Amino acid sequence: MDHRILAALLAAVLCLFTACAGTEAPKSSPPSLPEPPAKDTSYTFTDALGNTVTVDRPQQVVSFYGSFAEMWVLAGGRLAGTTDDAVTERKLPLGEDVAIIGGTKSPNLELTLSLAPELVLLSADTDAHIQAAGVLGDAGIPCAFFRVDTLGDYLHAMEICTGITGRADLYEENVLSVQAQAQAVLEKVRPAAEADPPTALLIRAYSTGAKAKGMDNLAGVMLHDLGVRNLVEDHPSLLEELSMEEIIAADPDYIFVTIMGSSTQKALDALAAGVQSNPAWNGLSAVQNGRYVILPEELFHYKPNRRWGESYEYLAKLLYPEVMGEG
Repeated sequence: MDHRILAALLAAVLCLFTACAGTEAPKSSPPSLPEPPAKDTSYTFTDALGNTVTVDRPQQVVSFYGSFAEMWVLAGGRLAGTTDDAVTERKLPLGEDVAIIGGTKSPNLELTLSLAPELVLLSADTDAHIQAAGVLGDAGIPCAFFRVDTLGDYLHAMEICTGITGRADLYEENVLSVQAQAQAVLEKVRPAAEADPPTALLIRAYSTGAKAKGMDNLAGVMLHDLGVRNLVEDHPSLLEELSMEEIIAADPDYIFVTIMGSSTQKALDALAAGVQSNPAWNGLSAVQNGRYVILPEELFHYKPNRRWGESYEYLAKLLYPEVMGEG
């Protein structure tokens, strides 16, 4: 082979080798990792009427009851609107952006719908709320009914509310601590209650009259839990009519009164014109011993919410003063 051809071939091979050696192989990019799945924030629960409700961290919430509005706030939720009792009765510090949608028994549905709520909280014991749920449901708005008459009801309702908001820390702060306070009171007075249970008459007074109450009243439930023998247990006819004859015969250790209605004075006037007008009233042991007590409405008429423990403690100090360090 001609030496010139051989030299050209060698030069070409050398150039090819040099080019290959100077070129880096393309780097392969690492395989892309799949995006982490979005955290599921939806929450499903059964409400007080047995309805299955599913919501996903609602930000626009309307409450048709001031007590439930307060529970929602305690659970870390935001209110878009609520009824006027949240302000007039519960004194909630609502911001200017929270709409007042009317009264508990007469909520304004048109105003409610204009707020575009993602959840509406309703009372299972209010006919107007049950009727409103049909309209709200037709508009595709989730509704949840609650019934809170006992501490246990409050625990369950707040479990739902904090489950919706995802605020387990607030369940511990506003629920478990309340439960612990109530349990501590009950355990403290239990020996005295079992040794010598006091008797009591519980009256609900309103502007047109008064009725004896039992376990259908939150104060009645608390008295039962505290070991009190309510007169209506032995005299169920008192639930129908406050008979002075039966009251005198039983002569309870305590008489407790809760006020219902917008006017405390009118309720007390009606009570004075009723059973208290009987001359035998002043001869009752409870009256003579200063054990006739008008219970504060914020603890025994309105739902106490995070003050349930305080309500139990208030009654315990009256019923067992020596045990509670009040004697």
